[in-house]
Amino acid sequence: MTPVGTEVDIAVVGAGPAGLFAAYYAGFRGLSVAVIDSLPEPGGQISAMYPEKDILDVAGFPAVRGRELVDRLVAQAAPYKPAYLLGQPAERLEAVGTPGRGGRFVIANSTGLSVRAGAVVITGGIGTFRPRPLPAAADFSGEGIAHFVRDPGEYDAADVVIVGGGDSAFDWADMLSDRARTVTLVHRRTAFRAHAGTIERVRAAGVGVIAPAELITLRGGDRLEAVEIRSADGAFDVPCQKVIAALGFTANLGPLLGWGIDIRDRRHIPVDTAMQTNIPGVFAAGDINDYPGKVRLIAVGFGEAATAVNNAAHFLDPRQPVFPGHSTDAAAAA
Repeated sequence: MTPVGTEVDIAVVGAGPAGLFAAYYAGFRGLSVAVIDSLPEPGGQISAMYPEKDILDVAGFPAVRGRELVDRLVAQAAPYKPAYLLGQPAERLEAVGTPGRGGRFVIANSTGLSVRAGAVVITGGIGTFRPRPLPAAADFSGEGIAHFVRDPGEYDAADVVIVGGGDSAFDWADMLSDRARTVTLVHRRTAFRAHAGTIERVRAAGVGVIAPAELITLRGGDRLEAVEIRSADGAFDVPCQKVIAALGFTANLGPLLGWGIDIRDRRHIPVDTAMQTNIPGVFAAGDINDYPGKVRLIAVGFGEAATAVNNAAHFLDPRQPVFPGHSTDAAAAA
């Protein structure tokens, strides 16, 4: 049952990497925290889209699987006992009184969620997201189509066709090249958006790259058996039991658009150097925020989360310094 009337110092909206690190840092500052997310598990896009992919740009990890990174972030925050309110969309934000002067923010939804907090840190990434559909699959009702690889073991000894030309398409082709029986990547253009090093690795692994080309038909009954591909050389069939449609996704900030926060192009929230939005006491960190020179990386989001929480601590109590001191000088959490 959803806790009703949860009272915390800081409410973190979004349980992706930046939100989980914000939960840790709130605890480190001695603040109570609730983490709210519409998804049913922590991790945000990582858990939903690429839990088994290697992430290569997190400091201190030559490579770390998405699922492992999320587990470590949850473990890091665990000693401070954050309240996780998952599967709960944050639909409304209201101010009762003047936050920072004894007032509180209230985050609520239609299912009974009600969180009162002195400050809010929004780490909602790109908001809610929906995979772009594969046009060729519109009339196919059988099994075998996916948009993300959640369990690589499902592709063992299968003939796999991946549609797309971006990082996800090539990352999954790389991951599955030594597990699947065959991997074929189809892209409608000759140019790819993926990292050049990954493209070279995929080609070297023997993955069939067909471009420019389109997947036009899926064949089979209850289960996928083959696909028809059309290229400049004509149309031909390829054996296939698994299709991965890596065509990107559409994103929507949803209810956040009605919170009274400045939002640029209905997608990004401008912040100042304290990660504060136009509403005093409401901060934003991670992919959702924006400022000159912004770089959207997980590594950057971690620093922004720490900046946001430390400035939120000062907002809650101006006697508290923004700088928290070094963690090496603090006692370990029990």
